[in-house]
Amino acid sequence: MKLLMKIAVVTAVGLNLTTGISTDSQAAKAKYKAGAVSNGGSISGKVTFNGAVPAEGVEKILITKNPDVCGKGEREVVWIDVKDGALRGTFVFIHKIKAGKKWDKPKGGNYLINQKGCRFRPWAQVIQPGPVIIRNSDKGVLHNINTREMIGVEKKRVVKRTVFNFGQPDPGDIKQDLKPRRSPYISINCEAHNFMFGFMMAPKNPYAVVVKDDGTYSLDNVPAGKYTVKAWHPRLGVIKSKITVKGGGKAAANFSFKAK
Repeated sequence: MKLLMKIAVVTAVGLNLTTGISTDSQAAKAKYKAGAVSNGGSISGKVTFNGAVPAEGVEKILITKNPDVCGKGEREVVWIDVKDGALRGTFVFIHKIKAGKKWDKPKGGNYLINQKGCRFRPWAQVIQPGPVIIRNSDKGVLHNINTREMIGVEKKRVVKRTVFNFGQPDPGDIKQDLKPRRSPYISINCEAHNFMFGFMMAPKNPYAVVVKDDGTYSLDNVPAGKYTVKAWHPRLGVIKSKITVKGGGKAAANFSFKAK
């Protein structure tokens, strides 16, 4: 009898665990619902940096390959780009919005990572998960793009998982799928040139932007509701703000980063 009771308890626990895993799995696969937004509002604000930019905010790396295209001497890599208090190269996005507007079509019909002058252009961009064009615009230069999903960014324990990594020896385009599994945060670097870097976000919803040069941003056509808005800077981490958007209204969320 005791043995049967133990088996029954174990079976019940097993069923609960199985149910929990199934529920979590279904939640993880929940898709963003895109459609028309009625009487949408907007969220806008500015991202700034408070204090002096630390020494590690700028790095100088010696150019040792393809100086005729990449330049001579040292490449100045600006990790923390501040101008008049504005923190450039920062992403702002709505966290876990369930439904809202459709993705806008990218300029030219395709998302593009352009390797030109031994730089990734643009340095930072938002793309919809899916196909992206990898372009080598540097004649006679071998580039090797390494694109990695940054897992654990918000917990400050980052693990990088390679999404794709390949060489591109001649000018031209390669279409590649960029579909992160666990994190929307993406880093890119060139394995052939150790001074080439860039960043992307590939979120599940289209409410994500890179701030303008003056640090300002705007998210439009947002359904009325309560949201968590986050700002991500690849070197300074993530900060968040909780806001309420009213139908047809304007909400504000400003973010101020500081050195770690």
